[in-house]
Amino acid sequence: MDTSDFRRDYTQAGLRRSNLRPDPFEQFELWFQQACAADLLEPNAMVLATVDAQGRPWQRTVLLKFFDRQGLVFFTNYESRKAQHISQNSQVSLLFPWLPLERQVQIQGIATPVPTAESLGYFLSRPRGSQLGAWCSQQSTVISSRQLLELQFAKIQEKFQQGDIPLPPFWGGYRISPQSFEFWQGRSNRLHDRFLYQQQESKDWEIHRLSP
Repeated sequence: MDTSDFRRDYTQAGLRRSNLRPDPFEQFELWFQQACAADLLEPNAMVLATVDAQGRPWQRTVLLKFFDRQGLVFFTNYESRKAQHISQNSQVSLLFPWLPLERQVQIQGIATPVPTAESLGYFLSRPRGSQLGAWCSQQSTVISSRQLLELQFAKIQEKFQQGDIPLPPFWGGYRISPQSFEFWQGRSNRLHDRFLYQQQESKDWEIHRLSP
């Protein structure tokens, strides 16, 4: 299939150095709020890139659940493929593809597990079905059928039919501590606006405009 004729000129907005907040966390929060206000589907969806022991890159979409100046937090199974990669190489990359706004944000940083109390606090806020799902899925492992997964869910549902569902010992969060942010705004004729924030040894942020 030839997709070379799929073209769209990006004309919604521009991005100037004078428009940027000096702090990338403030700039990210501003764009995130605008993505939410635009009623985008899953504005907190982010592509997480990791690298395996053989140096092969892997990507998947996860959901951002919390962010502040300490970093961006998502939750997962600690025995999953992504968790195994992070245990070997904690350097990761995130991408927020806010395509309807002709924008994307790329973040590179270090992933570390969050404290158990933080994971528990979020786990208890999840719908009961999601809590049960965390217990029954051996994430990233091969299974023979959908039926097997549903049978396992039914067993877990019966096991925890009374009272609160405890936090699985193999489930929790990761916090990505950013080392760089790149804000990308689509422009006409593919002359996109790109600005890179890089953290210096002084912990200050330096901003550079990048060629599209």
